[in-house]
Amino acid sequence: MITVNLYYKGTNGSARAFADEMEASGIADAIRAEAGNLRYEYFQPINDPETVLLIDSWADQAAIDAHHASPMMKQLAELREKYDLHMTVERFVSDEYEADKKFIRS
Repeated sequence: MITVNLYYKGTNGSARAFADEMEASGIADAIRAEAGNLRYEYFQPINDPETVLLIDSWADQAAIDAHHASPMMKQLAELREKYDLHMTVERFVSDEYEADKKFIRS
């Protein structure tokens, strides 16, 4: 699994408005329905109301590449421009480490 954390930064509530429009317009749900999408959720840091975090997980790089080639990317780009957002990105590849399980309460 590949997880990408996208931090959308704006001003005057624009990052939150972007996330709200992504949800209300159905774009977020359409991305969630794409083959290989495992997670697509927005969060807002308590200490930074001008940032919204998107946690976006995919089965593999091929699924991400297909998503990037989809018509939704144009819609995403237009909304980022509309709300004048800037982004930083972190990318993680998941693994299973058996020893960690003793620290996790299920």
